[in-house]
Amino acid sequence: MSDRLANQIAAGEVVQRPASVAKELIENALDAGASSIEVLLKDAGSTLVQVIDDGCGMGPGDAERCFERHATSKLRSVDDLERIRTLGFRGEALASIAAVAQVTLKTKRVEDDAGTLVRVEGGEQVEKRPCAIPNGTSVAVRNLFFNVPARRNFLKTPATELKHLTQTVQSLALANPDTAVRLEHDGHEHYDLPAAPDSDWHAATRARILGLFGGDHEDELVAVEDESSDLRLRGFVGAPSFHRKTRGEQFLFVNGRAVTDRYLSHAVKKAYGELVPDGAFPFFALFLAMNPERVDVNVHPQKEEVKFDDQSGIYGFLRSAVRRALGRVHVSPQMDDGDDEADNEEDSPGPESDGTGSGGHAVSGDGTSSPRPTPTSFQPQRSSGDATDSSGRSSSGPSPQSPKPRPENPSVSPGDQSDALYRRPDGGDESSPGDAPASPPHREGGSSSTSAADEAERSGRRPVWGLHDTYVVTPTETGMMLVDQRAAHLRVLYERARAHLRDQQGASQRLLFPHTVDLSPAEVELLDELRDDLDALGFELERLSGRTVSVRGVPADVPDGNEDTILEELLEQYRSAQDAVEDERREHLAKTMAQRSAVDRGQPLSEEERRALLDDLFDCEMPYADPTGTPTIVKLSMEELADRFGR
Repeated sequence: MSDRLANQIAAGEVVQRPASVAKELIENALDAGASSIEVLLKDAGSTLVQVIDDGCGMGPGDAERCFERHATSKLRSVDDLERIRTLGFRGEALASIAAVAQVTLKTKRVEDDAGTLVRVEGGEQVEKRPCAIPNGTSVAVRNLFFNVPARRNFLKTPATELKHLTQTVQSLALANPDTAVRLEHDGHEHYDLPAAPDSDWHAATRARILGLFGGDHEDELVAVEDESSDLRLRGFVGAPSFHRKTRGEQFLFVNGRAVTDRYLSHAVKKAYGELVPDGAFPFFALFLAMNPERVDVNVHPQKEEVKFDDQSGIYGFLRSAVRRALGRVHVSPQMDDGDDEADNEEDSPGPESDGTGSGGHAVSGDGTSSPRPTPTSFQPQRSSGDATDSSGRSSSGPSPQSPKPRPENPSVSPGDQSDALYRRPDGGDESSPGDAPASPPHREGGSSSTSAADEAERSGRRPVWGLHDTYVVTPTETGMMLVDQRAAHLRVLYERARAHLRDQQGASQRLLFPHTVDLSPAEVELLDELRDDLDALGFELERLSGRTVSVRGVPADVPDGNEDTILEELLEQYRSAQDAVEDERREHLAKTMAQRSAVDRGQPLSEEERRALLDDLFDCEMPYADPTGTPTIVKLSMEELADRFGR
């Protein structure tokens, strides 16, 4: 096989379209240390792709040799291949490009008196001579695929090819904010991005993103920075509102190299949870830095993909880092203003470790009781003849629907008021058939709301009001906040169920009078497969003869009377998700549990229940949307309110 034919075959892998040419030439310019790069295009690159840089340049000998196959100065040994830090390294880009185009190279080093010009057409050198050129290199690639008409016919429309060229320039410009980049097409300037003068990496990258995608996204960029023993992640993700219908504005870089990795892109999408709708893709520009020996960059002809030695570990690191960054930006207002309450809020466990202990307190992973209760079982309370938990205490929440008021107890401290919701007025822990806790007494003329606000002010806590038994309203430092009580409860219960499924340990409520359920043969098989997860959620089941199952205990959040229905729905949900991976099946189960157990819209809640619901919501990993994507929180600033009043 002749070298000319071999180069054309290699060009089929390296050079697919004009964007491939631009990528190789810009990467060479960056490897040469360029501080300024100019890209000139004609006819969407089919007529001309020219890259001009002010890098180190080449001498006459290297200018001629660079068009030979596997000619590179970036690798000298096999050991270098395992620690690649340059964007190019194979030495076949210029040879492949020159095999299918007419290429003119001009280059000059600082120490040379004159530059060097080399012209190659179809892989054959046709000219070499000295020339006048500033320090740096200019490579002009004309008439791509002029000698391979079949390949030229496979090019897409000029608009499509220009889109790929623009995306290539965007990606490389993003990764190098300290390099000025200019893009011109048919005499029209598309980008003229100055080199970042700011030494702050995040500030420089933010400025480059805004220069590429427009300054109207300035408030929608969320900084990400995290580090482990052998990984470092920096960059930006878009706020939930900054999303697109395609993946065109998702950029991932590994040691400065732009890569495509659907698996790691999925990790970013998972970090958003339900904040972005299905079919939408959030913006991100994320930069992973790691030991080059842990990543193989030589696995793809266009070097667009890489292979990691621990891809699943990087997936988890990426997802948790982005999730934390989103949580930091969406700062949840504190409901308690006192110093003691703030300390308790910082020390309280996250939703992943929520459990239910005596007195309704959240129990952390080490078994200690958190100072703040977990109140989110707003269901009609079971009588003592119907249900207890495994420790003999009723573990369902208060019954806001009960007409019988609970006498006020002014001596109870603010931090213990939610505890009182789970105790009888006489101080006992168990509820009797006639004693159901209720909301604070109703007074005529709206005095109960005034009393709640006064009590909140005296205790150093912000007031929390109910609106039409559907929303929870509370003031914040900068305005006011409305919370959809059902959506909020859905989020809390969903994360709690998910944590129970993960930890295989959930709170259970024993039924003194077990229910029996008759299942179909298919449902019996599903029950056997799902048994561990049902146990983790808090179900206590016993197989009787035939297809009959005895329900002896249910999760603490399940409403009274729904035991049979929710079990059947969980089995049906599992049947529909059997083909999904295990994590997705568990998410479906957690969503079903939450939807069947959450408080209904229009169900009244006491002031303490509302307050505790907000506390639990802000302990969630992702408190701003329920599992279906419905927003849980709407914030109104003082400026927005002033606008409504025409001020």
